[in-house]
Amino acid sequence: MSSTRDTTVSLSDSLIAAAREMAPLVAASAEEAEQARRLPQPLVDAMVEAGLFRMVMPASLGGAEADPLTIMRVIEEVAQADGAAGWSLMIGSTSAIVVAYLPEQDARALFGNPPRGIFGGVVAPTGKATVVEGGYRVSGRWSYGSGIEHCEWHVGGCLLFEDRTMRLSPKGVPQMRLMLFPGRESIIHDTWNVSGLRGTGSHDYSVQDIFVPEAHALSLIEGPLYQTGPLYRLPIFGLLAMSVASVATGIARGAINALMDLAGAKMPMGSRKVLAEQGMVQVQVAQAEALLRSGRAFLIDAASELWEAVSAGNAVSVEQRMLLRLAAAHATSSAAQAVDLMYQAGGATANFSSSPLQRAFRDVHAATQHAMVAPLWYETAGRHLLKLPVDTMRL
Repeated sequence: MSSTRDTTVSLSDSLIAAAREMAPLVAASAEEAEQARRLPQPLVDAMVEAGLFRMVMPASLGGAEADPLTIMRVIEEVAQADGAAGWSLMIGSTSAIVVAYLPEQDARALFGNPPRGIFGGVVAPTGKATVVEGGYRVSGRWSYGSGIEHCEWHVGGCLLFEDRTMRLSPKGVPQMRLMLFPGRESIIHDTWNVSGLRGTGSHDYSVQDIFVPEAHALSLIEGPLYQTGPLYRLPIFGLLAMSVASVATGIARGAINALMDLAGAKMPMGSRKVLAEQGMVQVQVAQAEALLRSGRAFLIDAASELWEAVSAGNAVSVEQRMLLRLAAAHATSSAAQAVDLMYQAGGATANFSSSPLQRAFRDVHAATQHAMVAPLWYETAGRHLLKLPVDTMRL
């Protein structure tokens, strides 16, 4: 009889293998995604068929309920081939965690078993939900809806109102809920005109006075949480930060590989040596490799410590949560530095749209702007390490 560990290893291996096998299609679709500012539907369909968007869904509902390191490696494999595809997978797979906040019978009735469709949206509470009988009337507009055009289910963070008055918690804090609704009820606004991660189609989307049942208004902070597996006991913002960082580390690995391919063939003007034989390029490749591997190792170490804690049924400490956030920010920053080195080493060749180095350069710097991995987390972690008070709500 196979052990639980054997089953987990088998699942992990199969998901990583599926992502690796998809890499040629991802790479071949990158330019089309770049021009259309969204992933080609055949690529989305292939990723759905491979089960990649179900990594975070509960096993009891037909999902993979994968461990965090598997999630990280799958995202990296896709992002290595194209950052926009990796980002879209990261958003679509982690957004599916909302299923864990629904009773299983409701989730099956709503989404099927296994759940159908891709989830996406924005947690930031830029919407307004007014309490009515049985639920809420919801209006709002959200920015940065990555992959929103191929998501069948949208979520949007909202502030709660009752009788035109904002509802407050007993501590006087505005109450928020994440509203879940069919994508067909959203209006997509063509706003994603950017330099990096163009293929993610991260447009604005909005709804106007739609009804959302009470059961589809979720709180990722207050719960209730209906799944008890260790994946759902991880700090949710830490899981998201780790996943964002995985896109950056995947992009960096792709950039290093691209430079190595170029270095064996390119002979700069006025030189008798190919790039690979030039000392400065050798230094840059070594520095990039060290940056990527060390940043990634810290992230794996922090995530593994948290995973061991929740798997054993132990509480997660503030220190562990903080270290994961620091590791995610550092891995992202290190990945961007590695890409910069490869872009510099590529010379003028890296400027052309035909070079994967220019896309990696733009994409990784777009990833660094995400709030989950922003440089601000160095300050927050530093305050904690110096034993100064910090806001732990978003850890």
